[in-house]
Amino acid sequence: MTIQRMDNVLIVVDDLDAVIAFFVELGMELEGRGPLEARWAERVIGLDDVRQEVAMLRTPDGHGRVELAMFHTPKAISPEPKDAPANTLGIRRIMFAVDDIEDVVARLRTHGAELVGELAQFEESYRLCYVRGPEGIIVGLAEQLSGS
Repeated sequence: MTIQRMDNVLIVVDDLDAVIAFFVELGMELEGRGPLEARWAERVIGLDDVRQEVAMLRTPDGHGRVELAMFHTPKAISPEPKDAPANTLGIRRIMFAVDDIEDVVARLRTHGAELVGELAQFEESYRLCYVRGPEGIIVGLAEQLSGS
C-alpha cells in the first residue's frame, strides 16, 4: 500500500476567524493557529516571499483534519465565481457525518451558513444536505438513519 491515510484538506481563506468559528461550531477542534513564514514552506508550495497564518482543525475522532491558510503575501487569488455551483470544476465540498442534521444546520446558520439546495433523504439510509458557509465554503452533512 502506498497511502497510509488522508492527512488533511487545505482551504485558503480571507477571514480566518470567521472560518475557524464555522468549523468549530460544526464540531471540529482547533489544534493550533499561528504564522507560517519559512523557506521550506515556500519551496513546497512554489511561491516566494510567503507570509501566512494557518490554523489546523481536527474532527472529534482525531482522524480527519482541515487546514486553513490566510495569505498576507502574496495575496490570495480567486479564479472561481463567487458561490460557485456544484458542477464547477475542482473540489466542491467536504462531507461530514453528523448525529442531528437539523441541529447542525441551525447552529451553522448563526455563522451565516445557508442551505445550497434542500435537506433530502436518500432511501432509508441517510438525510443529506449541502451548506454554504463563510467565503462560499461548502460542507456536506450526512445523518445516518437508525437501522441502516
